[in-house]
Amino acid sequence: MSVARPLPHDSARGHVTGAARYIDDIPMPAGTLHLAFGLSHEARGVIVSADLSAVRSAPGVMAVLTAADLDRPADCSPSAHDEPLLATGEVHYHGQPIFLVIATSHRAARAAARRARVEIDPRPALITIDEALAAESYFEGGPLTWARGDVEAALTGAAHVIEGEIEIGGQEHFYLEGQAALALPGEAGEMFISSSTQHPSEIQHKVAEALGVQMNAVRVETRRMGGGFGGKESQGNALAIACAVAAQKTGKPCKMRYDRDDDMVITGKRHDFRIRYRAGVNTGGRLVGVDFTHYVRAGWSADLTLPVADRAMLHADNAYFIPAIRIESHRLRTNTASATAFRGFGGPQGMVGIERVMDHIAHALGLDPLAVRRKNFYTKTKVQETHYGQPVTGFVLPDIVKVLVDSSDYENRRAAIRDWNAGSETIKRGIALTPVKFGISFTLTHLNQAGALVHVYQDGSIHLNHGGTEMGQGLFQKVAQVAAASFGVGLGQVQITATDTHKVPNTSATAASSGSDLNGMAVKAACDEIRGRMARYLAQKHGLKPRHVGFKGGKVKLGNMRLSFAEAAQECYEGRVSLSATGFYKTPDVSWDRATGTGHPFYYFAHGAAVTEVAIDTLTGEYRMLRADILHDVGESLNPALDTGQIEGGFVQGVGWLTTEELVWDDRGRLATHAPSTYKIPTASDRPEVFNVALWGQPNTVPTIYRSKAVGEPPLMLGISALMALSDAVAACGNAYPLLDAPATPERVLRAVQKVRG
Repeated sequence: MSVARPLPHDSARGHVTGAARYIDDIPMPAGTLHLAFGLSHEARGVIVSADLSAVRSAPGVMAVLTAADLDRPADCSPSAHDEPLLATGEVHYHGQPIFLVIATSHRAARAAARRARVEIDPRPALITIDEALAAESYFEGGPLTWARGDVEAALTGAAHVIEGEIEIGGQEHFYLEGQAALALPGEAGEMFISSSTQHPSEIQHKVAEALGVQMNAVRVETRRMGGGFGGKESQGNALAIACAVAAQKTGKPCKMRYDRDDDMVITGKRHDFRIRYRAGVNTGGRLVGVDFTHYVRAGWSADLTLPVADRAMLHADNAYFIPAIRIESHRLRTNTASATAFRGFGGPQGMVGIERVMDHIAHALGLDPLAVRRKNFYTKTKVQETHYGQPVTGFVLPDIVKVLVDSSDYENRRAAIRDWNAGSETIKRGIALTPVKFGISFTLTHLNQAGALVHVYQDGSIHLNHGGTEMGQGLFQKVAQVAAASFGVGLGQVQITATDTHKVPNTSATAASSGSDLNGMAVKAACDEIRGRMARYLAQKHGLKPRHVGFKGGKVKLGNMRLSFAEAAQECYEGRVSLSATGFYKTPDVSWDRATGTGHPFYYFAHGAAVTEVAIDTLTGEYRMLRADILHDVGESLNPALDTGQIEGGFVQGVGWLTTEELVWDDRGRLATHAPSTYKIPTASDRPEVFNVALWGQPNTVPTIYRSKAVGEPPLMLGISALMALSDAVAACGNAYPLLDAPATPERVLRAVQKVRG
């Protein structure tokens, strides 16, 4: 069987040899033009004048477009129609596109854009959360509140109440392949777009809208991305629209890609949060009530802020039953690039909030942090509901944590660290075990659907196409394994081609960790339909019942006779059997009312846990990750090799977000950390010296594709254990709780050490 095997990525050879083709590798037709944006040098203001004469006369420039030159409004927003392609009289963040240069080369376009003389009358910019709060600058008019139970009564009656605040920074996606798009105009108004996007159908929709044509006139193709992490869910819209508009005006192919600096300045990041909390517990450390306030810096336009902030609220409980809970969420409009989707989509920020609470409680009560966490877990024996009313079923975290505690030797290591810290003044160690319970599904219910198109050719080869996009996560390989297993053939007979809106329409973004769940089931439905047709025909031809026709090992069993799959396909073709089918899948049992904060937004939960050990230098704040042990729940893995890679990468990316990756804006709203020289993603040397990853191999309790579970986003939140381990190490320096913010850079660690030491 082709599933549940640790097979390499379908493009592994292409990745390491350089043969894998990305947008910038596509051979361009003769006469292709190249585009670049001219950007705002102010964070907020009114455009007084724009002298673009020097831009237009620059070498290689064919045309320069402003918003006034567009035939119709061109909007890039995935949600609120509030993000024009080019600024219309006002600018709202430093780096906002004001005009578009169309030139004969990438270099010529970029060089020309810098010749502009744009005068902007600056206005007071709202950069920080505090500035936005003071100005009451909100999306949706104000905060959103969800609650269960009487929180104030619970806190009043609690034996102990702790309160605090944590700042959680944003994060740059830092995909290896930057944003890129290519537009080829057709003969009758059609437009073909190659785009590095997680959401081809949204590109199709936004381009059609900008061109004033129907969606059937726009075809979008995506073979692969060099990373996405949510940063190519909506951020690629601007490039595709710009290329399409320029191609329509010039009649020539048009291409656009951002250089790294422009990419980091123009595009959105993970939302940074401030979370305030008050939590009440009984004498044993069991929660009785928690009051959270989330402050979310959203940027200048809505983008995906509302669902991101919602998901942070949905994951404010993580793995813990909280009898009374109140969450107030402030979605704040600021003059910064609009924050956008990022792996976890708000869930990680919500989880950091409750994990800080658990850690703070343990320190305040002098209890073991893991004991406090275990005491507050949802129970396995009695089904309990989340604060939004969804029953927590299939909850395996108590078992996962028990196994991980033993396999990582957690108890003995914690005791050894305690002894080490007692005898070491300069180097302090810390250890933490944190769990993950992450909901799988889009909270916007209608997005939980997928389609597929499968062909079986008369020589027995199989072609398939589906609505998911490949960004390095191995989705194409997993889906190919599903198809091969359905027909009982080897993977060599299955060919997947680029995601294409003219083959599978109305696709959802490859996001919410749902790529394999949705597209795997859609492909299986199409394969099952074709296999059923083949079985019925072959059974009738050979005098058998369809149930006596089997597909296995590259053969088709017909009673005592065996045909190769190719021979069976040939017979069916000659028998005029349709060997092509579409497949469709929609996730069952999901519903959500965001106004009331109630429903069943997730089909199931993915679980995992991580133990991280760190050492800090109390003189400098520098630190190292010494060891990480992970046990993660992927159900019945479709491909253990790919899943293990996702877990390792997700953990390191999560650790980077919470430790080294710091975004800094100056007081004028300019991003100071806009290059690899100033923005520090983890490198190979930052991985733990000892890195143990194991899969929890129990099948999903709900019917998913071969009982597997999503693995894209949940592992990132395992990185929270590193932040809590650093906090544990700092706490060993004194008696006060550290209140360590994220990212816990060496500077922040040093300040926390100094504060704890008084």
